[in-house]
Amino acid sequence: MNHTKSEEIYNEALEHIVGGVNSPSRSYKAVGGGAPVVMERGKGAYFYDVDGNRYIDYLAAYGPIITGFGHPHIAQAISHAAETGVLFGTPTQHEVNFAKMLKEAIPSLDKVRFTNSGTEAVMTTVRVARAYTGRTKIIKFAGCYHGHFDQVLVAAGSGPATLGSPDSAGVPVAVATEVITVPFNNKEEFQLAMEKWGDEIAAILIEPIVGNFGMVMPNPGFLEYVHDIAKEKGAITIHDEVITAFRFHYGAAQDLLGLKPDLTAMGKIIGGGLPIGAYGGKKEIMDTVAPLGPAYQAGTMAGNPASMLAGIACLEVLKQPGIYEELDRLGGILENGLLEAAKKHGVTITINRIKGALSVYFTNEKVENYEQAEKSDGEMFGRFFKLMLEKGINLAPSKYEAWFLTTEHKEEDIIETIAAAEYAFSQLALNK
Repeated sequence: MNHTKSEEIYNEALEHIVGGVNSPSRSYKAVGGGAPVVMERGKGAYFYDVDGNRYIDYLAAYGPIITGFGHPHIAQAISHAAETGVLFGTPTQHEVNFAKMLKEAIPSLDKVRFTNSGTEAVMTTVRVARAYTGRTKIIKFAGCYHGHFDQVLVAAGSGPATLGSPDSAGVPVAVATEVITVPFNNKEEFQLAMEKWGDEIAAILIEPIVGNFGMVMPNPGFLEYVHDIAKEKGAITIHDEVITAFRFHYGAAQDLLGLKPDLTAMGKIIGGGLPIGAYGGKKEIMDTVAPLGPAYQAGTMAGNPASMLAGIACLEVLKQPGIYEELDRLGGILENGLLEAAKKHGVTITINRIKGALSVYFTNEKVENYEQAEKSDGEMFGRFFKLMLEKGINLAPSKYEAWFLTTEHKEEDIIETIAAAEYAFSQLALNK
């Protein structure tokens, strides 16, 4: 493929935008470097770049685009908002309608508040948990991404009884001392942390199904144990469902797992492709939020008509019968095809798949935690990524990110993807 225009635009971007990208995840640094492909438009399951190349897309904007690009029902809703007003700064009926839809789909939500992003939503749940409990410390799980606010950019200490350290420049050490990081799917480490810090813990921050070091399910009984110990110690459970809400079924991952957290944060899919975040939970906790309570949170763009109407339209599409069953069916075909192609060429991979989302790891072990994902072969993934790109398959440029199917992928797209993967694996086999 020719990428001349992409390279020209990227070189220009380097002069005007930090690193040439507006989010580091868009850089190709993690896959060997080079100019990222500059996209011009998307339609359905396809991307078209500035050089005229077409790609089958599995990035889905890191998850939100579950209905593909330019879905007519969502486009109509956005067009209506553009004509009637995209931002009011006043209450609208759209906010009420959308909040009711979320509550009907996710039983743990007594009340809801809209924000502008998933980061904002998670950040606010932590603040609300601290306000409600009167405590300051939080526990999170290694490798789980909860946005870019200070409290969650903290790396693990030397053990579960050790406080964290900053994982980004600019995060004060004082902030890091309020965060304990433990391995996902490890009851013993979580128990040790709670024995040491339990009376000081405001909240346990949980991705109920991990989506940020690939797709990883909780081991049987793990999250039930986390919830039980949290309740025993008086800590609030927060489910970060920014990736998982409405990804696997019409509702949240917590419902698939039979769990009921105290608070839930959402984003991505619920905006229909527009910026959005939301959080909600038990009435007595949510009533801590201003103007009813002392925990302040506000937003000029929060609940804006454009995002509300796009979100409502997206959920209307996802509520149609058979949507998630088809995502699961196509995901199964893709998983089996990738495994067979890799085996044929003697390339070792492991796949974690949850319905229409999957992760390909270049490792021989089942990935259940961040340490295992980290040990997978990043150099091999980087080569695989670029070989797939040359065959017209767009993936996230990171070994940790998932592949997402959309309602617009068809079986012929999956077959084309498997053929591209077979070529990629054949080339990897030649240069082991």
